[in-house]
Amino acid sequence: MLGSRSDPEGAKGYDIAAYVWPSYTGDEPRTRMFWPDGEGEWQTVRTAGAKFPGHDWPRKPLWGYENEADPKVMEKQIAAAADHGVNVFIYDWYWYDRRPFLENCLNDGYLKAVNNDRVKFYLMWANHDVLDGWDKRLAGRNEGNVIWKAAVDRAEFDRLTDRIIERYLHHPSYYRIDGKPVFMIYELITLLDGLGGVQATADALAGFRERAVASGLSGLHLQACMRGHNQNLSGVDAQGPVLLSDVVAKLGFDSTTHYQYVHMTDINRDYLDILADVETCWNTIDRTDPLPYFPHVSVGWDNNPRFLDFRPGIMKNTTPANIRKAFERAKAFVDRHPDLAPLVTVNSWNEWTETSYLQPDDLNGYGYLEAVRDVFGAHT
Repeated sequence: MLGSRSDPEGAKGYDIAAYVWPSYTGDEPRTRMFWPDGEGEWQTVRTAGAKFPGHDWPRKPLWGYENEADPKVMEKQIAAAADHGVNVFIYDWYWYDRRPFLENCLNDGYLKAVNNDRVKFYLMWANHDVLDGWDKRLAGRNEGNVIWKAAVDRAEFDRLTDRIIERYLHHPSYYRIDGKPVFMIYELITLLDGLGGVQATADALAGFRERAVASGLSGLHLQACMRGHNQNLSGVDAQGPVLLSDVVAKLGFDSTTHYQYVHMTDINRDYLDILADVETCWNTIDRTDPLPYFPHVSVGWDNNPRFLDFRPGIMKNTTPANIRKAFERAKAFVDRHPDLAPLVTVNSWNEWTETSYLQPDDLNGYGYLEAVRDVFGAHT
């Protein structure tokens, strides 16, 4: 049973949850301002090239440049994910200018796929400002212009979370822990800034939980996205600097995880060196922080496809064999916590322009997916 260790025989199923970057669709008109060809960020992937001798770009998806808002496409992807042990998708979910952005991948692709019961889903509100790094019209100059601000006030927070409750949290394929739908928030400092500090944010999250229960849900599992072991949230509260690990419990969160190794350590080195620091980070959080932590595995990092000039900071030797070692360590961490949900978060299912994806390509084939299956088994 997903999100539970209630099997009386002690069998250990695992919930392998891969983040989904929902930009590989041209169905939403607002994407044209960034990727005018009408296929979302596939436009960037198609045109990406090597920035230096030995750079392992370009890369090509073995499945082709598919529209992931097509339910037939997602039926194939869901089957491939489940067959290789990935049984949860975490959809990056966006809200800008008082309306959602990039929802078509979820609404028209996954939710209309006839087999979406094989892979559960939950939402991560990716509440970060939008700069111009996505904007293909600027040819990757990344001039630092703010296109959309992500912070919202209480009225807007209530409006967007009402929409989430109504449209998503009751879906039978929504991922739950202890019967409660999981909702993750990416940037705590942006949340605090918009809502007006720690107490006001705690009140807003409590209201979200109350409205979820009033709608007929058994509760709400709120998950916070960490930065490293800790993050100094200076300036978010009148009483002085606060640390993320101290704030998440006060705000009413139920658990934490990470989004990417770039938030945890220096990634400009060999993957196995990075992994040693990552495991230390997991264990420090587990030992010192008040909330349950679910381990995170990143498949890689190289965001040079988005830019014309070279951007330093690339994970080295992200081979399927090395990624398998990360999954083995995550499995061991989960096994040491039998009272918690057996959840591992993964970056990602399809972050091609950050070079962190499980989908098969012309370099490693199905190697990353096979690494998941070899460690955790397939999902029936």
